Amino acid sequence: MKIKSRLLKPVARRIARNIERWSAAAVEAQDLVFQDLIKKGRRTAFGQEHGFDKINSYEAFRQQIPLRDYEALRPWIDRIKAGEKDVLWPGLPKYFAKTSGTTSGIKYIPLTRNSMPNHFGTARNALFNYAARTGNFDFFDGKMIFLSGSPELETVGKIPTGRLSGIVNHEVPKWLLTSQLPSYSTNCIEDWEQKLDAIVTETLGQDMRLISGIPPWVQMYYERLLQGSGKKYVKDIFPNFNVFVYGGVNFEPYRAGLEALVSQRIDSVETYPASEGFIAFQDSQTEPGLLLNVASGIFFEFVPMDEIFNESPTRLSLGMVELGVNYALIINNNAGLWGYNIGDTVEFVSLNPYRLIVTGRVKHFISAFGEHVIGKEVDAAMLAVSRGIGVNVVEFTVAPQVAPPAGELPYHEWFVEFEQTPDDLERFAQLLDAEMTRQNIYYEDLIKGGILRPLKITPLPRDSFRNYMKSQGKLGGQNKVPRLANDRKIVKLLVRQLL
Repeated sequence: MKIKSRLLKPVARRIARNIERWSAAAVEAQDLVFQDLIKKGRRTAFGQEHGFDKINSYEAFRQQIPLRDYEALRPWIDRIKAGEKDVLWPGLPKYFAKTSGTTSGIKYIPLTRNSMPNHFGTARNALFNYAARTGNFDFFDGKMIFLSGSPELETVGKIPTGRLSGIVNHEVPKWLLTSQLPSYSTNCIEDWEQKLDAIVTETLGQDMRLISGIPPWVQMYYERLLQGSGKKYVKDIFPNFNVFVYGGVNFEPYRAGLEALVSQRIDSVETYPASEGFIAFQDSQTEPGLLLNVASGIFFEFVPMDEIFNESPTRLSLGMVELGVNYALIINNNAGLWGYNIGDTVEFVSLNPYRLIVTGRVKHFISAFGEHVIGKEVDAAMLAVSRGIGVNVVEFTVAPQVAPPAGELPYHEWFVEFEQTPDDLERFAQLLDAEMTRQNIYYEDLIKGGILRPLKITPLPRDSFRNYMKSQGKLGGQNKVPRLANDRKIVKLLVRQLL
């Protein structure tokens, strides 16, 4: 063990003990966060307009604070951009995290000095907790790569603004600076493919021990490494590589392909960061789900997904949630987001401690006939079938075909990019359809009732999804392919670029 890992070992163990303490008293931790948010929120224009001085309980909070999406929040953000202080949170934000929305265009999410520890402290805590729990401190003594967006910032209303993954580069702690790759100049390259080539050049020959990024873009990095080095496996290039950190998408559909490129299974740490806050992280190598980040400046609410579009949906605090229910995630935080619907859906898999899985997006589902198929279900079905018959799937998306041109029954169409297309594609489709009927009883009813015909698979050539993302200006970084949609806008663009 080298000097850095020896110095960080007691720090990691202290962090792990602290995580164990607050996760065992999660509801109490949330109550403390709630009280602190309300106390500081009273000093803001938002707090004054919404009667924070009258809020002394969660019930009072629900009555005073409506649920909001970004469009409803925009007038307050515009006031901040105009230079007004104490709007949503005391003072001005330290940064705006710029993100794109499907209906709101560019969103500007405030990051404050109070909220920064949530984003960057939690990322540190997830790694230190992993090290303390597993005894693997080895990765601290080598290089670490974080595949992220450009750190170059613009100024919006006198506030530095950029992608969250780029802002991270301005907050790197001193202990990590000497280990982090790629270099700042390489990270500033906007074109993803040029940037990837530069990253490969910089990292070949380095003692890489930790790699972090969204799985499909990490796969591109692996492939370019192998092309550039002439080696057969990533482990041949980085023999000490032993930790993979990821977030943003379900890893399981990508696992087989990534492990084949590495040559073996590597310990992984899943994280759930968003521009609005660092929601959860993997705290165990044996237990399913991600530990909800209950003691880090975010007060969470949960709305049953089947009520989210109601005028007055049920709103639940952490102590009210149940296992196995699909919830829309609502956050209130120390960056001034109040009753904010971030657009994600989650399901608890444990209540002691509170661990959850991400099931999809509020607006990403298929319910053309009332089936309400969600991302978790299509991922689970594809994973079960592809593993069962030994087929590797690179990427896929699903869309409804409501009015087939031949006059047949409607169906769900799966656009799939295979590593190698199965010899019997019809059997694959049959198995996948059978698995979907197990995942979703409403889908099963529609199939049995003759409302829908079994699903159809449209195989796509290699790199179809990468070329689609490139055509949309979303290649690399934190961008990801939507797993499913309730219309055919995405698949029309996907197929069009093949013509």
